[in-house]
Amino acid sequence: MKALPTAFLEALRAALPDDALQTGRAATLAYGVDNSAFHGEAQAVAWPTGHEQVEAILAACHAHGVPVVARGRGSNTTGASVPVHGGLVLSFERMNRILAIDPGNRAAVVEPGLLNGDLQRALAPHGLFWAPDPTSAPWSSIGGNLACNAGGPRAVKYGACRDNLLALRAVDGRGRGFRSGAAVTKNATGFDLARLLVGSEGTLALITEATLLLRPLPQARRGLRAVYRDTVAAAEAVARLMAQPVTPAAVEFMDEAALALVRQRGVDLPDEAGALLLLEVDGRAATLDEDVGAITEAARGEGLIALDSAADASALADLWAARKALSPALKSLAPDKINEDVVVPVSRLPDLVAACRQLAAAHPIAIVCFGHAGNGNLHVNLMFDRADPVQAAAAAQCLDAVFERVLALGGALSGEHGIGLGKRDFMARALQPATLDLMRAIKRQFDPAGLLNPGKLLPDATP
Repeated sequence: MKALPTAFLEALRAALPDDALQTGRAATLAYGVDNSAFHGEAQAVAWPTGHEQVEAILAACHAHGVPVVARGRGSNTTGASVPVHGGLVLSFERMNRILAIDPGNRAAVVEPGLLNGDLQRALAPHGLFWAPDPTSAPWSSIGGNLACNAGGPRAVKYGACRDNLLALRAVDGRGRGFRSGAAVTKNATGFDLARLLVGSEGTLALITEATLLLRPLPQARRGLRAVYRDTVAAAEAVARLMAQPVTPAAVEFMDEAALALVRQRGVDLPDEAGALLLLEVDGRAATLDEDVGAITEAARGEGLIALDSAADASALADLWAARKALSPALKSLAPDKINEDVVVPVSRLPDLVAACRQLAAAHPIAIVCFGHAGNGNLHVNLMFDRADPVQAAAAAQCLDAVFERVLALGGALSGEHGIGLGKRDFMARALQPATLDLMRAIKRQFDPAGLLNPGKLLPDATP
């Protein structure tokens, strides 16, 4: 790896505050990893504090041929923010302001380094919220959420990031700043570049400002816990829930292996429980009982063991705490994890769940499934010991089989985590060659030198 050009570093120092550029290994190693199994090492780390500084940084990268990887808070699980080609990591930690909250237009203008959780706390006194609520919300940034089109439990009713965005300000691979969109909910003015950038994982342009669509906080909400005999019964219930008129605010699924982890947290469940749905209904207080009745009726069916309502806000919070503790609790099963967030049409969810059960029975590794079932978005966790060659091989075989089954069911590789490094090699299976060619052509327009997050998302073109 070539050393960074002196002229490049001088250009960055001229554009940034005195403490906003580091080349020491304490920084380059720390910013070489994210929340995935991948790792790399940057050659420099920059912390801009404004849009113009990002323009100057990317112009310098383009002029000197230096790759650059944008970073929020490093919560990504696919390696999307790992600098595999060295170069510069551009951290948005110091661009973390709320620039405006506009209740009259249900909009907020924010910088990309703002934490999702901090935004929600600022919006609550206005009676508003931003819908995307990934499990990582307390420590993940708005820019990172947008880069991966994050969703979370509420996405079943309110949509993911792409559905809750009005406009963006960004900088392309040449260092040119631009805007797309406006603080309006109807806009037929040319190409929608703002939503194109959502989910692009920093490969097209770097977001420096986002105008977000806000929603009124619901007057009331109620949680339900539906326990089923097995995963197939629960998956079939999801299909019924999503086929009736009342849209639940959340439909979270846990399989038998996930329930074993929940029991370790002291949650009381029937002995025969083989799967669980955590349901939430929100809306106007005057109509909530009627909506809960419709959801309850849809949840009933073959295989239902118990259906309980959370008595109060505290009981509802306890249910969500158990759900959100599942990911860290997986470490008790095995030292290593492959966590995939595949998605299929809701009506095909029973087929996907059944396929995962068959794989678990046929291989010497644990498979734990849970996730946002109302969107058909299942987190398939392959738990294994990388040091054991048999388990490592089984995990790779299971991963391949899961993706093959998802694609056969008309699904997609990722619902909210993105592609990054982890799923890049599978993209040629998921998308047609012509589709990939169009994506590469779009990238060349935004980033002609190929310096924005190289080696991520798009596979190399075959000769």
